[in-house]
Amino acid sequence: MEDGAGLVGGAGDGLRDTVLSGEVTDLPEPHAIGYYRYQDGEEWTVADVSRQNLSMLPGAGAAITTTKDLHLFFSALNGGRLLPAPLLAEMRTPAGPIDYGLGVFVQDLGEAGTIYHHNGGAPGGYGAPMYSSPDGSRTMTAGLTMGDAPHDPAEFFPRALDTLVRTVFTA
Repeated sequence: MEDGAGLVGGAGDGLRDTVLSGEVTDLPEPHAIGYYRYQDGEEWTVADVSRQNLSMLPGAGAAITTTKDLHLFFSALNGGRLLPAPLLAEMRTPAGPIDYGLGVFVQDLGEAGTIYHHNGGAPGGYGAPMYSSPDGSRTMTAGLTMGDAPHDPAEFFPRALDTLVRTVFTA
């Protein structure tokens, strides 16, 4: 996304820290450090996996970005500033057992209403959750790395994320 200046309606408001990775292995500043924890025999080792060739992920977007740019993009998308209303409605129409539209998941939070989300990440250490209200006025984005944790994130992360999402979107 080389020229994101017009993304949300004017110069200075665009995606300034988003690049398509191609064969880039050096991350542009600022960036988080990604970690991967693995067992080598009897010992656990943590490796810095910040330098990766993400060209294997072109179907996943192959984008390197910041949480600020994720916020700008997801807010603009859900706020109706990127797609015509009929296409946005089609994108948000859930299908199948996991309530997946065309690029976003649709989640009913009960009394708090509906939210849209799509999380991203790269192998070995990075995660990027994106959540938004239907009008884009409330958006939660985060950059995560859990590869240096001494326990399996799958044991606690889903519950912690659900609590965070419900707190943000019901407040």
